Amino acid sequence: MTVSPDFQAAQDAWRAARMAKLSAEDGWLNLLGRWVLTPGKTVTIGSAAGSDIKLEVGPDTLGELTLKDGDTATFERDGEVRTLDRKAGGFAWREGRFLLEITALNDIRALRIRDAESAARETPPEIDSFPLDPALRITARWERLPEPITITMDNMSAIPTQVPVTHVARLTFAGHEMALLPTYGSADRPQFVIRDLTSLDDTYPHMRFIFGEDVTEDSVVIDFNRAVNPPCAFTRHAVCPLPPRENLFPVRIEAGERRL
Repeated sequence: MTVSPDFQAAQDAWRAARMAKLSAEDGWLNLLGRWVLTPGKTVTIGSAAGSDIKLEVGPDTLGELTLKDGDTATFERDGEVRTLDRKAGGFAWREGRFLLEITALNDIRALRIRDAESAARETPPEIDSFPLDPALRITARWERLPEPITITMDNMSAIPTQVPVTHVARLTFAGHEMALLPTYGSADRPQFVIRDLTSLDDTYPHMRFIFGEDVTEDSVVIDFNRAVNPPCAFTRHAVCPLPPRENLFPVRIEAGERRL
């Protein structure tokens, strides 16, 4: 297996961007927790004993959060009230060193808090990978479904969600015809949640993520060298989707990131 300098350089650049995103202020290494919110209930956030949402660092009282009906909320700190509105894109904000975000999963709303000054950002985990193989960067057929479908996907929190699917990526791997369904992601960067037989011993047991590249009307690049561990591999506070049955493969895909 020969890896050209250009192919290696492209992978190195991708790896650097991957680690930078993982270690960023809004990455997965500094997530302090995820707390389910109840509409109409005010919760106190801070490091003081008795806080509804107890932080290990920061001020005694970071603020008070009230989730309201209609996907709005208020956050009060030192007498100043911030109005939050999901439809207006205002469910994420910053208070000093902390990044706060109200997330939505079906009808469940939860608060995630990240610490921008967390030491975990400075010491990212070592992520081993399989040897780079240019043959595993594959241009797949990108087929639009005759009619969009909706599939039910489970996740690590056992909260089934309905996900619309408009395309399928078809390719051949080790003699097997594969049809990968994209879930989440975007039109120019579709996300594929997969699991293969390496999950038994070499890769994260539940799933890996791959993001499609170079999307055209009828093709998409699937680079298995860029299969990554999901956020759940780095923090127990993430909610990661499990692969749909169409993306479970009875072969070993020895490419991409190995299990931590």
